[in-house]
Amino acid sequence: MTTETSHIPVLLKEVIDFLEFAPEDKIFLDATLGAGGHSAEVCRKFPFMRIIGIDVDETSAKIAEKNLAGICKQFEIKITNFRNLENVLSELKIAEVDKVLFDLGMSSMQIDSATRGFSFLRDEPLLMTMNNDLSEGTLTAYEIVNGWPKEDLRQILKEYGEESFASQIADQIIKERKNHKIETTFGLVKVIIDATPEFYHHGRINPATKTFQALRIAVNDELNAIKEGLEQAFHKLKKGGRMAVISFHSGEDRIVKTFFKQLKTDDKAILINKKPILATLEEIEANPRSRSAKLRVIEKNV
Repeated sequence: MTTETSHIPVLLKEVIDFLEFAPEDKIFLDATLGAGGHSAEVCRKFPFMRIIGIDVDETSAKIAEKNLAGICKQFEIKITNFRNLENVLSELKIAEVDKVLFDLGMSSMQIDSATRGFSFLRDEPLLMTMNNDLSEGTLTAYEIVNGWPKEDLRQILKEYGEESFASQIADQIIKERKNHKIETTFGLVKVIIDATPEFYHHGRINPATKTFQALRIAVNDELNAIKEGLEQAFHKLKKGGRMAVISFHSGEDRIVKTFFKQLKTDDKAILINKKPILATLEEIEANPRSRSAKLRVIEKNV
């Protein structure tokens, strides 16, 4: 079931304030459209704006289309990964954009509405791919869990999931799959429970959280996609335009921070906020997902 927080856009006021929309701005690129919460607010406040929305998830895009239909005067939605945003803008014959937003990570709506094994709370096939085309050759969590060497498993659990028990979980996966394939989310959860100590099962987060996150990032090549998306978006951003990025995972934030710092060093951009903007206590209470959100903003000066 979709949670109430699913449709609440994170750091909404801060995004609008720090992007500093102006009357001369014409195009807003929402590189991670989701349900369209941020874009809808842009339309309400700046009805003259043309919205270009990109999302890899077709279900989210359909929800966004309904949400924006009665608010936005002009918008286009493209279902693709934001690492293809330059192609999208070229197809639309858009040379440059005025403002850009990336809201990284998966929303609870996407996790709850999909049936691809993103959630450890339902028993589903181990897919975890955002790719709508499940043809032969599409990487899935099933292939990783049942086919990758132990060291590769340990590495992604450690790097992408920041999992303290990465080695133990990798060992248990290898042990389990010798007897039979690990085919479902609940099957994987059992492996994680068997591999980790009792105290770990009663912490603030579910013991499967970090493993599932790591697999999702690996399956969808999320960190490389972020690098490519940021580079392309900055290339298409007009001089004086601003780009805002919300990250939820330290690996994501590290990429954004490094990319922005390099732009500043090369004198290509100004850091609007030297330290990331965090959610207020009021927002965290209303939307727990915002607890780990970090917002960074730059302005292009070349």
